[in-house]
Amino acid sequence: MRIVWTRQAQVMLDEAVDYIAAERPAAALRWLDETMERVRSLERFPDLGRIVPELQRPEIREVLVGPYRVPYHRDEQQVTILAVLHDRRLFELGGTDE
Repeated sequence: MRIVWTRQAQVMLDEAVDYIAAERPAAALRWLDETMERVRSLERFPDLGRIVPELQRPEIREVLVGPYRVPYHRDEQQVTILAVLHDRRLFELGGTDE
C-alpha cells in the first residue's frame, strides 16, 4: 500500500519537530524517527491505527506517537496522512490539499 502525505501534514510534521527541538533536539529526532516508523508500518497494516474518536468514520484512522496524533485516510490503494496534531487538539476533516 502506498503512503502519501498532504502538504498540510508535511508542514505540521516540520512544526512539531521544530517545537520539540527548541528544548530537546535529541528528543525531536527520536520522535521523528518513531513517527516515520509508525507511518511506514501502515504500508503493511493500514488498519493499525484507531478510528478517530471525534469522527467515527472507519476510513479515517490515526496512530499515536507520544503526545501527537497522526490522522490518515485509508482506502484500497493508499494511506493518505492528513495531519500531525498534539493529542489535546481535535481533528476536523476539512480542506486538506493532497
